Amino acid sequence: MSRSLLHLFLALLTGLGLGLAYSWFLSPVEYVDAAPAILRSDFKDQYRIVIASSYLSTQDLARARARLELLGDADLIAELSAQAQRMLASGEPFNKAQPLARLATDLKQGYASAAFTPTPIPAFNTPQFEVTPTFVEQGGETTEEPTTTPFPTADFEQTPLAPIIAETSTPRPTFTPTSGPGAPFTLAGQETLCDPALQTSLMQFMFSDSRNRQSAGVEIIVTWNQGEDRFFTGFKPELGNGYADFVMQADTIYNIRIVTGGSFVPNVAAPICTDPNGTNYPGSLLLTFQQ
Repeated sequence: MSRSLLHLFLALLTGLGLGLAYSWFLSPVEYVDAAPAILRSDFKDQYRIVIASSYLSTQDLARARARLELLGDADLIAELSAQAQRMLASGEPFNKAQPLARLATDLKQGYASAAFTPTPIPAFNTPQFEVTPTFVEQGGETTEEPTTTPFPTADFEQTPLAPIIAETSTPRPTFTPTSGPGAPFTLAGQETLCDPALQTSLMQFMFSDSRNRQSAGVEIIVTWNQGEDRFFTGFKPELGNGYADFVMQADTIYNIRIVTGGSFVPNVAAPICTDPNGTNYPGSLLLTFQQ
């Protein structure tokens, strides 16, 4: 009886091994015309990058949306923004993640942003000359002298030379050094925003460089007792390249650290606002940082 069970067990193992060898090596499963929704997460990320890069050149928002829907994501805009944040957090350059953020913004607003069109450089016609030899007879000897004949040009005009006027040189202004890209950002202002129509309490950020230009790609880390979140400016260009926001919870203390320059703002909490009826509700904060 025991020998029969042993033989049965060995036969099952042998059959299982032969089946696995056949399915893995001899006749493996091949996917043909498979849907993008069954791709691995890393392949889906590559798929979104290709779609965003194509959208930059075609500006076809409907086609980009149709392609993204093939991935089967529950929220197309959230997935694009989250992938762009992951790319920046992993050290990817901002210009590589920006197409994803722009596509997410255009999908949210429902129309394509205006594309940059370079100004064409005017072309100038340069006159050309043809050298033709002429023969001059001098003292019984014929000598050859080259003469130049200009080619006809369609729209070339000879501009007379203007007289050169000597000018007295004036000293240049003294150069004033400005903050470089690695200079720290410091908190320049904090404003309480009260809007009863808002359903959430937002911690809003606005970053500007030393020339008062909004700064994109600034990494922000917000920590509290229950966790940590990090994000970047520039992913909501309709609100500004230096804008970013974070949803706050009531009765929670937050600490803010700006990675660029290492600025630190502790003990930040949602403010309390009061509506005309005397009811309290959590408000929002606008934090302005200047380089």
